[in-house]
Amino acid sequence: MTISRRAFSSLLAAAALLPATTLAAPRKRPSTRSHMKPLIKPPRLQPGDTVGLIAPGGYATEKSIAKARHNIEALGLKVREGASLREVNGNYGGTVPQRLADLHAMFGDPEIKMIWPIRGGSGCISLLAHLDFKLIRANPKILLGYSDITALHLAILKHAGLVTFHGPVASSTMTDYSREHMLAVLSDPQPTYTIPMALENSRRALEQPHFAMRTVHGGVATGPLIGGNLSLVAALAGTPYAADFRDSILFLEEVNEAPYRLDRWMTQLELSVGFSKAAGVMIGICEDCGPEHEDISLTLDETLDIHLQPLSIPAVTGYSIGHIRDQFTIPMGIRATLDTQRQTVTLLEPAVS
Repeated sequence: MTISRRAFSSLLAAAALLPATTLAAPRKRPSTRSHMKPLIKPPRLQPGDTVGLIAPGGYATEKSIAKARHNIEALGLKVREGASLREVNGNYGGTVPQRLADLHAMFGDPEIKMIWPIRGGSGCISLLAHLDFKLIRANPKILLGYSDITALHLAILKHAGLVTFHGPVASSTMTDYSREHMLAVLSDPQPTYTIPMALENSRRALEQPHFAMRTVHGGVATGPLIGGNLSLVAALAGTPYAADFRDSILFLEEVNEAPYRLDRWMTQLELSVGFSKAAGVMIGICEDCGPEHEDISLTLDETLDIHLQPLSIPAVTGYSIGHIRDQFTIPMGIRATLDTQRQTVTLLEPAVS
């Protein structure tokens, strides 16, 4: 069902209250030294805006394209498909040049106000060395997604200084909770905005313990939000696109991975930066990350606690981010406060202009 412009505006108010190219040689590699461009914020999303639908990572199917178009149009927005949206190259959404061309074309098109990857999957990391950060910074617009899109978020934040958004992909199944907090962050800039965790996830925790919120170390942490999918954050450690989460609220999530892999990736981040240097650590809901039935293994919580228990900063698990339906949207680089007692995240500034 399509939402009218008037209904779209009402929903925002309610939320506030609660073409292919040849691949050029890789661009000059940015320095690995810690630095970040001054933050710029994309213009807010408005009714009738045009959304660029692309597949920068995994390939799209006709079913996922139809679902994504429905999601976009139901919000009262228009759809512009990338030229290579239907391309398939192995398990990728086309070749690197094709996926890169679609991303750059959407940033360069003044009619496109939001870029919404259709899915995560795999492959975004291959685009990083070829990204035109000058183009991206000169044409700030909303980029929204999670999972493999983490690679784009971290690179763009660090080298273009653009606030991007960790949240649903275009083909996600949208719930009232995910839609409300997505629209509030993208469309209704407020001086502060407090996001509670999803009640539905707490209800699911009664039968699925990994949905339960758990405070490892209580307190209040304040700093810029940075992070994403654990495997991608770890994969970028030691590269020019690595997440520098010192004095930041680091958020991490994962799906379909055994505890020993999570331990390996978290150890990599511990060795490269060190969790103790963060202002706080927020782990999302790690779906299907328990041990295999036939394996001798630590549990998910035991694995996370290897890295969280030694800390003296606020650290929580089971918050409403991850490969789940009821997830909230996180603006990368925006200052926020994590309150473990209230179980909330409060944005301390608008994420859009």
